[in-house]
Amino acid sequence: MIKWMLKPQSKQVAKYVDCYWFLDKEMGSVEHSYPKLNPDPAGTLIIATNMQPYSYDLGAKQFNGKGSHWIFPYTQTMKLDHSQPLQLIGIKFHIGALYSLNINHKQPVIDNVLNAQVIEIFSGKNKDLIALLSYANTDPQQCRDILDKQLFTWLDNGIEDKHSIVTNQSIDLLTHTQISEIGSKLNCSQRTVERSFLRVTGLTLKQCQSMNRLEAILEYLYQREAEDIDWAQIAYQFGFSDQAHLIRYFKKIIGSTPEHYSQQRNLAIDIYGGVQSK
Repeated sequence: MIKWMLKPQSKQVAKYVDCYWFLDKEMGSVEHSYPKLNPDPAGTLIIATNMQPYSYDLGAKQFNGKGSHWIFPYTQTMKLDHSQPLQLIGIKFHIGALYSLNINHKQPVIDNVLNAQVIEIFSGKNKDLIALLSYANTDPQQCRDILDKQLFTWLDNGIEDKHSIVTNQSIDLLTHTQISEIGSKLNCSQRTVERSFLRVTGLTLKQCQSMNRLEAILEYLYQREAEDIDWAQIAYQFGFSDQAHLIRYFKKIIGSTPEHYSQQRNLAIDIYGGVQSK
């Protein structure tokens, strides 16, 4: 499925883009026909030809279409339809980056998938997208360099205001600081931090921290065999009050118990710039 994942080489691009990835599923492959995307506070631009279909099931919402599209930050696990052959290039942005790039005039957008007008970034011609996908398949570094070059001018015009600055500083602190202490760390009121973060990301600090913690847990699980996992130890390590708290958290966020996830993780994977399948 996923063939490669690379970081941008350009410092200006890397300011907003976390990584590029390429996904390829050939005719006749039955592997991961309906994978899942775990909740993600970051946005992703999917580059595809005009005839490439997409389908995302967010439970209460379903998104179907063709061609390039935006996946905005989402708070629940999404199920995908990858039953047909596909080739996709993904551009995964940093949390809050879309605010500075003014992707949509109704900022911020969460739990949504929208068609992307790639003509604003690339030439927009289907033949050029086919050529880019060909590079992705044969020469990942060349594909990355093309993406860096194409994105540079657009991203160089990104605008950062006081809200995006506070948000970026808050994101840096989230992994090792209590949410209630972030305001004092940044020498401003906690209310200011909370309001700026919500304005930029569409999420609360608690929601973002919870998603980041989930990603860390899944990465931890991915590196271990199911029989080697100590759930009580994981609950303690990742700040849950007990194992029951961890189980409730998993069922709420990804719809399954931790043990079930560890057994079926090859079928429930974040293939869009996160934990890869085995």
